[in-house]
Amino acid sequence: MPPFDPRPMPKSFRDRWAALRNVPPFLLLVWRAGPGLAIATAALRLTRALIPVATLWVGKLIVDEVVRLTGLPDAPDTIRAWWDAGLAAGIGWLLAAEFGLAIAQDILTRLIGLVDSLLSERLTNDLSTRLMDHAATLDLEDFEDAVFQDKLDRARRQTVSRNSLMGQVFSQLENLVTVVTFAGGLVAYNPLLVVLLILTLIPAFLGEAHFNARAYSLDYGRTPERREMDYVRQIAASSETAKEVKLFALDRFLRDRYLTLARRFYAQNRAVAQARAAWGALFSGLGTLGYYAAYVWILAQTVTGHLTLGDLTFLAGSFQRLRTLMSNLLTSFSQVAAQALYLDDLFAFFQVEPEIASPADPLPVPDPIRQGFVFENVGFHYPGSERWAVRGLNFTFHAGETLALLGENGAGKTTLVKLLARLYDPDEGRILLDGRDLRDYDLDQLRGAMGVIFQDFVRFNLSARDNIAVGRIDARENMARVETAAERALADRVIAKLPAGYDQMIGKRFANGVELSGGEWQKIAIARAYMRDAQVLILDEPTAALDARSEYEVFQRFKELSSGKTAVLISHRFSSVRMADRILVLEGGRVEAQGTHEELLAEDGRYRELFDLQAEGYR
Repeated sequence: MPPFDPRPMPKSFRDRWAALRNVPPFLLLVWRAGPGLAIATAALRLTRALIPVATLWVGKLIVDEVVRLTGLPDAPDTIRAWWDAGLAAGIGWLLAAEFGLAIAQDILTRLIGLVDSLLSERLTNDLSTRLMDHAATLDLEDFEDAVFQDKLDRARRQTVSRNSLMGQVFSQLENLVTVVTFAGGLVAYNPLLVVLLILTLIPAFLGEAHFNARAYSLDYGRTPERREMDYVRQIAASSETAKEVKLFALDRFLRDRYLTLARRFYAQNRAVAQARAAWGALFSGLGTLGYYAAYVWILAQTVTGHLTLGDLTFLAGSFQRLRTLMSNLLTSFSQVAAQALYLDDLFAFFQVEPEIASPADPLPVPDPIRQGFVFENVGFHYPGSERWAVRGLNFTFHAGETLALLGENGAGKTTLVKLLARLYDPDEGRILLDGRDLRDYDLDQLRGAMGVIFQDFVRFNLSARDNIAVGRIDARENMARVETAAERALADRVIAKLPAGYDQMIGKRFANGVELSGGEWQKIAIARAYMRDAQVLILDEPTAALDARSEYEVFQRFKELSSGKTAVLISHRFSSVRMADRILVLEGGRVEAQGTHEELLAEDGRYRELFDLQAEGYR
């Protein structure tokens, strides 16, 4: 296991507050997710922000009115007498006002909770779809990079983790309005009360900011290890891995690996939490000291007659609530700054731009393809690798030709296909389609003209129909096309055995799902290529999981259906590649030989050597 650095990206104080630049664009995302809901929550919160000071002021008026009435020389001695004398009307109206404010606050709180929950869900859905849409534009190279995977994982977590930030920002704005109203009341009596309050809260604010930044640095640096934890947890209890885990008794090994990471995370979190708690207690004590210093001044002013009992009630309550509000406001502000650091992960992902894209004025892909493809001195190596996957490729792939690629593992067969489909661009040379560089064509049209099934095809836990329809998902509702594709790939026989036919969920991830054998899955995957009905058909090891009879049937059908089409076939089996019009033998990323099956057998080269080795196994 590689050494773990808990502080891969230390944040200075300036860095933490610079991250607040992410808040305005985040609020713009909130607005786009639900403008009506955003306006509603802002209006509701602004109204609720004025209620606390109004309630406290009404309470002051009640106390002063009670003191005034009890000080009357001929004050009645019964409630009925008070009422008959008309002296209780003022207090009655004040109590009614206080009651109305309490009811209004309760109603507003419930409405805000409702609106926020709806807006939060809209935001999660909107961010998730934006992330998926942007991910769809990125290059295959990005997804094969571990550093990008860490960035993607952090961004994916932000789509559901930043809902709390939305609530915090709105609550902060609400509290700010309330703070201003309370502070205005205190300033009217003595401005030094507000100054004293601020001075006692600054240490707590700075401490909270420091520990939030430490927590973010830890969380950021643990992204690779967190992905490893998720992976270990997944393979330890997954239908795809259950057989190997049981047969090889991997349960203890996987559990121990998970616990090693989990305990390390726990120890680091505990250290930060303990330090935060200790310093937090000290800073809280300073705040309490400031409050009681102000309280002593208020009492002294009341005793000496400079303030009324109502003033005492109002000021003591205002100072206590203002202290709590400002403490929460500063803490929340620090937390917003900390969460804004996480928004860097989300916005950094959205700033990743694809390198492979359509040109400004793309050419339409020819339909039909008339000449075919020409590889001119094509070379390519995968990002981060110094070894050339292919280099010096020079050959022509004619329109309407079935071309087979043969070679040992690592010879460059799949890489060649990825270049042909423009999942990658060459680092050297160029690929021409009907005499024009592939990069001149519209990228979506180019890929839409190709039906590609890789050896490591995806086993979607979807219905049988959808598993085939992904080959041309916009034709999903065209059932006749789905059934024709299944029939061409011999997958119709597989589907006929399913309890719900084409509507049967396949895969065991969800309830009522039916698992297929490897060969059955492969027929479903081949049907996707036929579903696409593309100009260029590419099958990468399409029969690796099929038995001999099924393989023969699939290739006989492929030979019939690919007649006149441009097709690429990758296989290790000579019984498959011999049907091609031409065979390219790849070795070390280069074309070592090419020709028909008979021509290559006549040569004393690698093709004949591999053919003899395979044939020996059947003798």
